[in-house]
Amino acid sequence: MDSDREQDRLAKLASDTQAIYDRQAVSYDQKRNKSLFERNWLERTLQDVPPGGCVLDLGCGAGEPIAAWLVKQGYDVTGADFSTEMLALFSNRFPNATAVHADMRDLELSTQFDAIIGWGSFFHLTRDEQRDSLPKIARHLAPKGRLLLTVGPGEGEAVGHVGTDDVFHASLGITEYSALLEEGGAKVEEFVPEDPQCHGFTLLLARA
Repeated sequence: MDSDREQDRLAKLASDTQAIYDRQAVSYDQKRNKSLFERNWLERTLQDVPPGGCVLDLGCGAGEPIAAWLVKQGYDVTGADFSTEMLALFSNRFPNATAVHADMRDLELSTQFDAIIGWGSFFHLTRDEQRDSLPKIARHLAPKGRLLLTVGPGEGEAVGHVGTDDVFHASLGITEYSALLEEGGAKVEEFVPEDPQCHGFTLLLARA
């Protein structure tokens, strides 16, 4: 019975992700680590993309520090998020970037991208949503384009925090991620569980 209650709680959290980010947008932006500890992985992802290349920040939030760095490097940046409050912050901060109100669970953009970065976003989807959406996301890559995602070190569900709210996290295993990416036309290049040089984030890098 306790297990059933916990599953009900996790299901409710998963369905509330958008509302949580809308509610916590300003507070989250203020407290977000902006030291750019992600830079090493961003540079790996963009190593073959010249300035002017098209980059999708998927689940862009308010855009700092990742979109800010991308803009500074001269990339053509598109920020996509399903939180209207987060996207408003992004739009105000980067008026020359493209802001798209979109849900990665049903991503259907007219552009292919030289790189797609889903930092701190994709892992909020349920495992079934990840199974359904990952091939679609990968198909938005231009030839030889790279996809960077933060995921979990193994299959499972967990609870994190956004401001004062609990928030849902989930992950598949690397074998299943590899199969889903291949379905979308991409292959895993690197998988680093709980990278000690990146605040313990687990990174998945794939290439079309």
